[in-house]
Amino acid sequence: MAVGARSGRDEGEERPDGIQRDAEREAREAEDGEDGAEERPQRSFWKELPLLVGIALLLALLIKTFLVQAFSIPSDSMQNTLQRGDRVLVDKLTPWFGSEPERGEVVVFHDPANWLAGEPTPEPNFLQTILSKIGLMPSADEKDLIKRVIAIGGDTVECKKGGPVVVNGKPLDEPYIFPGNTPCDDAPFGPLTVPKGKIWVMGDHRQNSQDSRYHMQDSTQGFVPVDKVVGRAVVVAWPVTRWATLPVPDTFDQPGLGDQAAAKAIGAGPAALGLVGAVPVVVWRRRRLTSGTTGR
Repeated sequence: MAVGARSGRDEGEERPDGIQRDAEREAREAEDGEDGAEERPQRSFWKELPLLVGIALLLALLIKTFLVQAFSIPSDSMQNTLQRGDRVLVDKLTPWFGSEPERGEVVVFHDPANWLAGEPTPEPNFLQTILSKIGLMPSADEKDLIKRVIAIGGDTVECKKGGPVVVNGKPLDEPYIFPGNTPCDDAPFGPLTVPKGKIWVMGDHRQNSQDSRYHMQDSTQGFVPVDKVVGRAVVVAWPVTRWATLPVPDTFDQPGLGDQAAAKAIGAGPAALGLVGAVPVVVWRRRRLTSGTTGR
Protein backbone atom coordinates (compact mmCIF):
# COMPACT_ATOMS: atom_id res chain seq x y z
CA MET A 1 0.00 0.00 0.00
CA ALA A 2 1.21 3.50 -0.81
CA VAL A 3 0.27 4.85 2.59
CA GLY A 4 2.16 2.11 4.38
CA ALA A 5 5.33 2.91 2.41
CA ARG A 6 5.57 6.29 4.14
CA SER A 7 7.73 5.60 7.24
CA GLY A 8 8.40 9.20 8.18
CA ARG A 9 12.25 8.76 8.22
CA ASP A 10 12.70 11.28 5.40
CA GLU A 11 10.77 14.09 7.08
CA GLY A 12 11.71 13.41 10.71
CA GLU A 13 9.80 11.41 13.23
CA GLU A 14 8.09 13.20 16.04
CA ARG A 15 9.47 12.28 19.51
CA PRO A 16 8.04 12.88 22.94
CA ASP A 17 9.27 16.16 24.40
CA GLY A 18 11.18 14.47 27.27
CA ILE A 19 13.18 12.22 24.97
CA GLN A 20 13.92 15.10 22.61
CA ARG A 21 15.18 17.31 25.45
CA ASP A 22 17.35 14.50 26.85
CA ALA A 23 18.96 13.93 23.47
CA GLU A 24 19.64 17.64 23.01
CA ARG A 25 21.13 17.92 26.52
CA GLU A 26 23.45 14.97 25.96
CA ALA A 27 24.61 16.45 22.66
CA ARG A 28 25.35 19.81 24.36
CA GLU A 29 27.25 18.10 27.22
CA ALA A 30 29.35 16.10 24.77
CA GLU A 31 30.14 19.27 22.80
CA ASP A 32 30.97 21.22 25.99
CA GLY A 33 33.24 18.40 27.17
CA GLU A 34 35.19 18.44 23.93
CA ASP A 35 35.50 22.22 23.98
CA GLY A 36 36.56 22.19 27.63
CA ALA A 37 39.27 19.63 26.94
CA GLU A 38 40.57 21.71 24.08
CA GLU A 39 40.31 25.09 25.80
CA ARG A 40 41.33 24.13 29.37
CA PRO A 41 43.92 26.73 30.38
CA GLN A 42 47.36 25.41 31.31
CA ARG A 43 49.08 26.52 34.50
CA SER A 44 52.04 28.82 34.12
CA PHE A 45 55.43 27.09 34.14
CA TRP A 46 56.69 29.56 36.76
CA LYS A 47 53.77 28.70 39.04
CA GLU A 48 54.54 24.99 38.73
CA LEU A 49 58.31 25.40 39.12
CA PRO A 50 58.36 25.52 42.97
CA LEU A 51 56.24 22.37 43.05
CA LEU A 52 58.57 20.61 40.62
CA VAL A 53 61.62 21.64 42.64
CA GLY A 54 59.99 20.44 45.86
CA ILE A 55 59.13 17.07 44.31
CA ALA A 56 62.66 16.74 42.91
CA LEU A 57 64.22 17.41 46.32
CA LEU A 58 61.87 14.94 48.00
CA LEU A 59 62.70 12.28 45.43
CA ALA A 60 66.42 13.01 45.87
CA LEU A 61 66.08 12.49 49.61
CA LEU A 62 64.15 9.25 49.17
CA ILE A 63 66.63 7.97 46.59
CA LYS A 64 69.57 8.85 48.83
CA THR A 65 67.98 7.21 51.85
CA PHE A 66 66.65 4.03 50.30
CA LEU A 67 67.92 3.50 46.75
CA VAL A 68 71.21 4.92 45.53
CA GLN A 69 73.87 7.41 46.56
CA ALA A 70 76.91 8.88 44.83
CA PHE A 71 80.35 8.63 46.42
CA SER A 72 83.58 10.31 45.36
CA ILE A 73 86.79 8.26 45.29
CA PRO A 74 89.39 10.12 47.41
CA SER A 75 92.44 7.85 46.99
CA ASP A 76 94.32 5.49 44.66
CA SER A 77 93.67 2.31 46.69
CA MET A 78 91.25 0.85 44.11
CA GLN A 79 93.23 1.55 40.94
CA ASN A 80 92.84 0.70 38.15
CA THR A 81 89.25 -0.28 38.75
CA LEU A 82 88.56 3.16 40.24
CA GLN A 83 90.57 6.34 39.85
CA ARG A 84 90.89 9.20 42.29
CA GLY A 85 88.02 11.61 41.64
CA ASP A 86 85.65 9.04 40.11
CA ARG A 87 82.02 9.18 41.24
CA VAL A 88 80.40 5.82 41.84
CA LEU A 89 76.75 5.03 42.42
CA VAL A 90 76.10 2.79 45.39
CA ASP A 91 73.09 0.48 45.64
CA LYS A 92 71.52 1.03 49.07
CA LEU A 93 68.27 -0.80 48.32
CA THR A 94 69.42 -4.42 48.26
CA PRO A 95 70.54 -4.54 51.93
CA TRP A 96 67.01 -3.55 52.93
CA PHE A 97 65.87 -6.94 51.61
CA GLY A 98 68.33 -8.86 53.77
CA SER A 99 71.05 -9.31 51.16
CA GLU A 100 74.62 -9.17 52.51
CA PRO A 101 77.86 -8.32 50.67
CA GLU A 102 79.20 -11.12 48.49
CA ARG A 103 82.68 -12.07 47.34
CA GLY A 104 84.02 -9.92 44.54
CA GLU A 105 81.70 -6.95 45.10
CA VAL A 106 83.09 -3.45 45.48
CA VAL A 107 81.46 -2.00 48.60
CA VAL A 108 81.37 1.29 50.49
CA PHE A 109 81.44 1.01 54.27
CA HIS A 110 81.69 3.27 57.28
CA ASP A 111 85.06 3.39 59.02
CA PRO A 112 84.79 0.35 61.35
CA ALA A 113 87.50 1.24 63.88
CA ASN A 114 89.23 4.50 63.03
CA TRP A 115 90.95 3.05 59.97
CA LEU A 116 91.21 6.57 58.54
CA ALA A 117 93.01 8.04 61.53
CA GLY A 118 95.41 10.72 60.35
CA GLU A 119 94.01 10.76 56.84
CA PRO A 120 93.26 14.33 55.63
CA THR A 121 89.63 15.14 54.89
CA PRO A 122 89.41 16.35 51.27
CA GLU A 123 87.79 19.71 50.67
CA PRO A 124 84.58 19.28 48.65
CA ASN A 125 84.15 21.25 45.44
CA PHE A 126 81.04 23.30 44.64
CA LEU A 127 79.20 20.42 42.96
CA GLN A 128 79.93 18.04 45.83
CA THR A 129 78.68 20.61 48.32
CA ILE A 130 75.39 21.07 46.47
CA LEU A 131 74.85 17.32 46.02
CA SER A 132 75.58 16.67 49.70
CA LYS A 133 73.06 19.35 50.70
CA ILE A 134 70.27 17.53 48.86
CA GLY A 135 71.48 14.13 50.02
CA LEU A 136 72.82 12.71 46.76
CA MET A 137 76.39 12.67 48.05
CA PRO A 138 77.69 12.07 51.57
CA SER A 139 78.95 14.96 53.65
CA ALA A 140 82.68 15.61 53.58
CA ASP A 141 82.64 14.91 57.33
CA GLU A 142 81.56 11.29 56.83
CA LYS A 143 84.33 8.69 57.09
CA ASP A 144 83.70 6.05 54.44
CA LEU A 145 85.97 3.60 52.64
CA ILE A 146 85.64 1.60 49.43
CA LYS A 147 87.24 -1.83 48.92
CA ARG A 148 86.60 -5.18 47.27
CA VAL A 149 85.04 -8.01 49.29
CA ILE A 150 87.41 -10.98 49.17
CA ALA A 151 85.85 -13.27 51.78
CA ILE A 152 82.60 -13.38 53.73
CA GLY A 153 81.46 -14.90 57.02
CA GLY A 154 82.49 -18.55 57.32
CA ASP A 155 85.19 -18.37 54.62
CA THR A 156 88.82 -19.31 55.18
CA VAL A 157 91.19 -16.87 53.47
CA GLU A 158 94.97 -16.65 53.23
CA CYS A 159 97.76 -15.30 51.06
CA LYS A 160 101.40 -16.32 51.26
CA LYS A 161 104.26 -14.24 49.90
CA GLY A 162 104.75 -15.00 46.22
CA GLY A 163 101.36 -16.73 45.97
CA PRO A 164 97.75 -15.85 45.15
CA VAL A 165 94.92 -15.05 47.53
CA VAL A 166 93.23 -18.34 48.42
CA VAL A 167 89.59 -18.54 49.57
CA ASN A 168 88.20 -21.85 50.81
CA GLY A 169 91.14 -23.61 49.20
CA LYS A 170 90.53 -21.98 45.79
CA PRO A 171 93.22 -19.62 44.41
CA LEU A 172 91.83 -16.41 42.96
CA ASP A 173 92.76 -15.17 39.50
CA GLU A 174 92.73 -11.39 40.02
CA PRO A 175 93.17 -9.48 36.75
CA TYR A 176 91.80 -6.35 38.42
CA ILE A 177 94.95 -5.96 40.58
CA PHE A 178 96.95 -2.82 39.71
CA PRO A 179 99.63 -3.59 37.07
CA GLY A 180 102.95 -4.47 38.68
CA ASN A 181 101.39 -5.29 42.06
CA THR A 182 101.42 -8.71 43.72
CA PRO A 183 98.41 -10.20 45.49
CA CYS A 184 99.89 -9.71 48.99
CA ASP A 185 103.72 -9.66 49.03
CA ASP A 186 103.71 -6.44 51.05
CA ALA A 187 101.51 -7.95 53.78
CA PRO A 188 100.97 -11.74 53.67
CA PHE A 189 98.32 -13.14 56.01
CA GLY A 190 96.37 -16.18 57.16
CA PRO A 191 95.01 -18.66 57.06
CA LEU A 192 92.15 -17.14 59.02
CA THR A 193 88.40 -17.69 59.23
CA VAL A 194 86.05 -14.78 58.71
CA PRO A 195 83.49 -14.56 61.55
CA LYS A 196 79.80 -14.59 60.73
CA GLY A 197 78.46 -11.12 60.08
CA LYS A 198 81.89 -9.86 58.96
CA ILE A 199 83.75 -9.47 55.65
CA TRP A 200 87.44 -9.37 54.65
CA VAL A 201 88.24 -6.55 52.21
CA MET A 202 91.24 -5.63 50.06
CA GLY A 203 92.03 -2.82 47.66
CA ASP A 204 92.78 -3.50 43.99
CA HIS A 205 95.97 -1.41 44.27
CA ARG A 206 97.43 -3.89 46.75
CA GLN A 207 100.68 -2.08 47.46
CA ASN A 208 98.81 1.18 48.09
CA SER A 209 95.81 0.06 50.15
CA GLN A 210 95.45 0.13 53.93
CA ASP A 211 92.89 -2.66 53.87
CA SER A 212 92.00 -5.56 56.19
CA ARG A 213 95.61 -6.82 56.21
CA TYR A 214 96.83 -3.67 57.95
CA HIS A 215 94.23 -3.68 60.71
CA MET A 216 94.57 -7.21 62.08
CA GLN A 217 95.83 -5.76 65.38
CA ASP A 218 92.88 -3.38 65.70
CA SER A 219 89.69 -4.11 67.62
CA THR A 220 88.16 -5.28 64.31
CA GLN A 221 91.03 -7.76 63.68
CA GLY A 222 90.82 -6.55 60.11
CA PHE A 223 87.21 -7.63 59.61
CA VAL A 224 84.44 -5.23 58.61
CA PRO A 225 81.02 -5.74 60.26
CA VAL A 226 78.30 -6.22 57.69
CA ASP A 227 76.16 -3.59 59.42
CA LYS A 228 78.85 -1.01 58.59
CA VAL A 229 78.38 -1.58 54.85
CA VAL A 230 76.51 1.24 53.11
CA GLY A 231 76.00 -0.67 49.88
CA ARG A 232 77.54 -2.08 46.75
CA ALA A 233 79.15 0.21 44.16
CA VAL A 234 77.49 -0.74 40.87
CA VAL A 235 78.62 1.83 38.32
CA VAL A 236 81.18 4.55 37.68
CA ALA A 237 78.93 7.46 36.82
CA TRP A 238 81.40 10.33 36.47
CA PRO A 239 83.35 11.46 34.54
CA VAL A 240 81.38 10.27 31.54
CA THR A 241 84.56 9.14 29.80
CA ARG A 242 85.06 6.65 32.64
CA TRP A 243 81.50 5.30 32.69
CA ALA A 244 81.55 1.57 33.47
CA THR A 245 79.70 -1.05 35.47
CA LEU A 246 81.38 -2.87 38.38
CA PRO A 247 80.49 -6.54 37.96
CA VAL A 248 81.70 -9.41 40.12
CA PRO A 249 84.84 -10.92 38.50
CA ASP A 250 84.52 -14.45 37.11
CA THR A 251 87.06 -15.89 39.54
CA PHE A 252 84.51 -15.58 42.35
CA ASP A 253 82.11 -17.84 40.44
CA GLN A 254 84.48 -20.81 40.26
CA PRO A 255 83.02 -24.14 41.47
CA GLY A 256 83.62 -24.95 45.12
CA LEU A 257 84.32 -21.38 46.21
CA GLY A 258 80.83 -20.74 47.56
CA ASP A 259 77.15 -20.68 46.70
CA GLN A 260 77.01 -17.66 44.43
CA ALA A 261 73.75 -18.84 42.84
CA ALA A 262 71.86 -18.21 46.08
CA ALA A 263 73.39 -14.74 46.31
CA LYS A 264 72.31 -13.93 42.76
CA ALA A 265 68.76 -15.11 43.54
CA ILE A 266 68.69 -12.80 46.57
CA GLY A 267 69.98 -9.94 44.47
CA ALA A 268 67.20 -10.49 41.94
CA GLY A 269 64.56 -10.24 44.66
CA PRO A 270 64.33 -6.44 44.81
CA ALA A 271 63.96 -6.19 41.03
CA ALA A 272 61.14 -8.74 41.05
CA LEU A 273 59.40 -6.98 43.94
CA GLY A 274 59.78 -3.69 42.14
CA LEU A 275 58.14 -5.13 39.04
CA VAL A 276 55.25 -6.54 41.08
CA GLY A 277 54.80 -3.22 42.86
CA ALA A 278 54.79 -1.31 39.58
CA VAL A 279 51.90 -3.29 38.08
CA PRO A 280 49.13 -1.72 40.26
CA VAL A 281 50.51 1.75 39.54
CA VAL A 282 50.42 1.14 35.79
CA VAL A 283 46.87 -0.25 35.96
CA TRP A 284 45.72 2.71 38.07
CA ARG A 285 47.28 5.19 35.66
CA ARG A 286 45.70 3.51 32.61
CA ARG A 287 42.30 3.68 34.28
CA ARG A 288 42.77 7.37 35.03
CA LEU A 289 43.76 8.08 31.44
CA THR A 290 40.79 6.08 30.14
CA SER A 291 38.47 7.86 32.54
CA GLY A 292 39.81 11.25 31.48
CA THR A 293 39.27 10.39 27.82
CA THR A 294 35.66 9.29 28.24
CA GLY A 295 34.76 12.08 30.64
CA ARG A 296 33.23 9.62 33.10
